[in-house]
Amino acid sequence: VQLQASGGGLVQAGGSLRLSCAASGRAFSPYGMAWFRQGPGKEREFVAGINWIGDSTYYADSVKGRFTISRDNAKNTVYLQMNTLKPEDTAVYYCATRRYGGAPQVSGAYDYWGQGTQVTVSS
Repeated sequence: VQLQASGGGLVQAGGSLRLSCAASGRAFSPYGMAWFRQGPGKEREFVAGINWIGDSTYYADSVKGRFTISRDNAKNTVYLQMNTLKPEDTAVYYCATRRYGGAPQVSGAYDYWGQGTQVTVSS
């Protein structure tokens, strides 16, 4: 399974970005997908997750009301719409996929990871 993340960039505080993560590979049969991020000098943290079937979504408290995760099953793609961005959202954003259930916020539950895309929010 390969995950290709894109859509990062430089944006001013209050602006928006939309990240995409396209999955490929014959073994791609996810239970769910998620976005994590790692800021400068910080550990990787959960941002948002979505189950591949159904309507369940999950968000970190720090992004609730500002970020929206969605998916297009036909395109094997998950998106992260990020609005009202803040400087503290600056990080490398990674997408990941998991084959089984469990706590979506736990990075160890994910089997495959993308290469990351840089998001920089200026003040």
